[in-house]
Amino acid sequence: MPRFDKDEIALNAICPYFTMFPLEFPLGILARHATQGETVLDPFCGRGTTNFAARLLGLYSMGVDSSPVASSITASKLASVSADEIVKEAAKILQRKRHSELPTGEFWRLAYHKNVLLDLCKLREAFLEDCSSPARRALRGLVMGALHGPQQKSFDSYLSNQCPRTYAPKPAYATRFWKERGLKPRDVDVADVIGRRAKRFFERDIGGRGVARLGDSRTARALRRNGRGFDWVVTSPPYYGMRTYIPDQWLRNWFVGGTESVDYSSAKQLAHGSPTDFAADMGLVWANCRAVCEDDSKMVIRFGGIADRNHDPKEIVRMSLEGSGWEIQTIKAAGKASDGKRQADTFLTTKSKPIEECVVWARAA
Repeated sequence: MPRFDKDEIALNAICPYFTMFPLEFPLGILARHATQGETVLDPFCGRGTTNFAARLLGLYSMGVDSSPVASSITASKLASVSADEIVKEAAKILQRKRHSELPTGEFWRLAYHKNVLLDLCKLREAFLEDCSSPARRALRGLVMGALHGPQQKSFDSYLSNQCPRTYAPKPAYATRFWKERGLKPRDVDVADVIGRRAKRFFERDIGGRGVARLGDSRTARALRRNGRGFDWVVTSPPYYGMRTYIPDQWLRNWFVGGTESVDYSSAKQLAHGSPTDFAADMGLVWANCRAVCEDDSKMVIRFGGIADRNHDPKEIVRMSLEGSGWEIQTIKAAGKASDGKRQADTFLTTKSKPIEECVVWARAA
């Protein structure tokens, strides 16, 4: 497998986001088995790890996700642009004179200094008007990554009052936390944070091509593309029982066009009523993938589970692939995640024992 230095892979960390899909996994698969000219699809792209791995290897890829947060992060990892271009685009937006409508309420007053919130709203409005250029897609990802996080002593890396980096705190809890500790938001220099992050993530052009798409992969149109079909599907679906991806990313969801309060709806997510319902929904995705793939295409699925759900991840995957146009070749154990780094623990009130993940290899039937 080719080796990449830390500067080449820095872009993968543009926006902290909980995940159980390490870069080494898709990178290892594609480096060992894919050939130049082949194309890659991830119908549950999340933060774009598969797509970034494909880009590093010079393979075209498409990532699709029903979360606007996920698809926006992926788009930033596929943008081919220089740090200078990002900084210039940010300056142009921040120099806008027109008034932006700011969110109101105690949470917003304590979460962001009024000057920072004004700059964030200018950026948000600009991206909602047009985010088609590589510079804007990259800039949006940069700001999303800095939107909330810990306050540091040396220099400001994040724009909010004291917060987690990977997920947004709920308003009532955060407000109480800040007030009890007398924490106030800093008047952070937004342009300075953007400049330093642009240099960090976009100082080196790694080439490659790809596209990120906001869509529900259960629908056929979400995966359509012109030209020949995909050769590879490499993906990690959400675990059965995990339904709070948007609520746990609600601040970033607001930044990309969502409401200024926590949205607990889950209409665009896989059905979680039962393992059977969940498998049936995943089966729709696999069938749609097969429809846009070549006859000799391969699919690799990494899947796991959370301990408070009485189910076997391997059985769910088997059910989901029945009649989907894919033939299972192998199902292998992928080990257990280490404590403190588990995606499941982000969603649970108490720590859980890890369930062994599995890796499924399948081929087009």
